[in-house]
Amino acid sequence: MASRESLFIGIDVSKQTLDVAFGADPHAPRETIPYTNEGVQLLVTRLQRLQPTLIVLEATGGLERMVFAQLLQAGVPTARVQPRRVRALAHAEGRQAKTDRLDARLLARFAERVRPPHHQATDEQRASLRDLLVRREQVIQMRTAEINRLTAAAPNLRPGIQQHIDWLDQEIRALEQERDNEAERTDEVRRKRELRDSVPGIGAITALNLLLRLPELGTINRKEAAAFVGVAPYANQSGAQHKPRHISGGRRDVRSVLYMATLAATRRRLVRRAFDQRLCQAGKPRKVAIVAAMRKLLTILGAILRQQKPWDPAVHTSAP
Repeated sequence: MASRESLFIGIDVSKQTLDVAFGADPHAPRETIPYTNEGVQLLVTRLQRLQPTLIVLEATGGLERMVFAQLLQAGVPTARVQPRRVRALAHAEGRQAKTDRLDARLLARFAERVRPPHHQATDEQRASLRDLLVRREQVIQMRTAEINRLTAAAPNLRPGIQQHIDWLDQEIRALEQERDNEAERTDEVRRKRELRDSVPGIGAITALNLLLRLPELGTINRKEAAAFVGVAPYANQSGAQHKPRHISGGRRDVRSVLYMATLAATRRRLVRRAFDQRLCQAGKPRKVAIVAAMRKLLTILGAILRQQKPWDPAVHTSAP
């Protein structure tokens, strides 16, 4: 087994078991543990004694939440990463096979080579709030679908559809109340939300969405923030060929929220200068100008969180 100072562990999560690789080396121990409350508690206790450098597990749509939360609460350095990042390492190594045992070892190698930043216990609190936001969006989509059906439905079906719409309205209000209560109980979320709420055009829901889906904002520079969201312009050149710059990747859900916030902000002249400058350039489509304004607004929000000071038009409209 690797020394305590350099122990990297990978955990592959499935519905019934946890495959654990105690090291990136192919000969390091590996075990399969029942994915139960008792099994997780025993594993966490053991990992606390081992004091690993880093544990990595994949985001699996919430299946990993129980073990992830307990590891964070126990103070064990743990990172949850997107599966595509791990598979990219496998492809780079020329590995095509995929089993739980191989995945656990691959996660340990990913921990050793990439060393993603480990999460904090507050990240799990944010995850709970994020779940409430996602569920609210899902219920709103269901309500919209039912409203669309109502107009074309047969007369004998309309009362039932309307009853479902009324129930969905109640569910949305209940989720919003639970969301607000949870946000108030989390000091960090409440403080940052108040700072973002101070920006004209940024509503309470938008502020909370950005806080939960881009928690790094305020701790990273503007170029990193733009790349995280997917609004950073990338060059596209090869030899004598020079194609227009383009945006790529990033967090789609954050980008959607930021897009709507930017439209509201431009109407309040918050980022009007960047918006108009882009529009005035010959041949620049309107959406290119909007993306420039999105970057501007992102920079402003980052400056506010970094300085821990509320919105000041004399300062933040000229944020670098």
